[in-house]
Amino acid sequence: MRNDSRSGEDARCGGGAGRGRVSGGGEDSPAGADPRRHLRAVGTVPGNRLRFGPGAAGIERLEASLTGEGFAPHRHDTYAIGLTFHGVQTFRYRGEARHCLPGELHVLHPDEVHDGVAGTDEGFGYRIIYLDPFLVQEALGGAPLPFVADPVIGRRDVDPSLAACLRDIDEPLDDFGRLTTTLLAARTLVRHAAVRRPGRPVPLALEALARVRDLIAEDPAVRHSLAEFEAVSGLDRWTIARQFRTAFGTSPTRFRTMRQLDRARRLLRDGVPLSETAQLAGFADQAHLTRMFKRTYGLTPARWAAALA
Repeated sequence: MRNDSRSGEDARCGGGAGRGRVSGGGEDSPAGADPRRHLRAVGTVPGNRLRFGPGAAGIERLEASLTGEGFAPHRHDTYAIGLTFHGVQTFRYRGEARHCLPGELHVLHPDEVHDGVAGTDEGFGYRIIYLDPFLVQEALGGAPLPFVADPVIGRRDVDPSLAACLRDIDEPLDDFGRLTTTLLAARTLVRHAAVRRPGRPVPLALEALARVRDLIAEDPAVRHSLAEFEAVSGLDRWTIARQFRTAFGTSPTRFRTMRQLDRARRLLRDGVPLSETAQLAGFADQAHLTRMFKRTYGLTPARWAAALA
């Protein structure tokens, strides 16, 4: 295992997983052979499509739709956690044929050989994240890496929060988004691991966490660094990421987004144009605000403002 978290921006391929990693950030791939060559080849197969989402250090994200020719046996040195969206995903893993249906999760351990092909003529589609094992170890405080013996997790057992992360691969991952995704993935790995070890409850550092929360709420248009959160709280970044959600019901990243949207609604009520509202609330642009607004409230800002009128 490496002692660094690789910086790869986006994705990998795999039937039931990926077959090599593309490091969109320009750094080397930990998958061994040349994954870019493989992905280019996959992209030329009629009916197959790969779309990469923004990644972060140690995390890559991919959407794939496959029909016809599938993936040959391959392996990579990350966890691969994917959600099937349509069709039947079929792959061989540890000597057995597996099938992953819509709404089901597939989890592949690092360095395990697998292939992937559509189970029907209609093909299949999935979204997947590739997670550096070192990130998982950090999230688990140095505990041994969990091994999930059954690679397919049924719909009823899928963590809704992790499923939401897998559904949305288009929004950039900031530092806390990276930590949150890692923690959700690690929680699923531990929950479904072959051997489970009871953990001791950790008391929440509520006063310190409140200082982080107040710093974010003071001006949500400002994207504070992890170092600033550590300085104001006296906690390390992993403790903040683990405990913030427990204490406040959401991640620091989502908390900031909600406060940005609060500001945006106030500005819209005051008649501020949408483009200016997006800038003042700290969104990348008007389209970014519109996406986040509709995702949160079920209406575009324009329809929301019209409904108020």
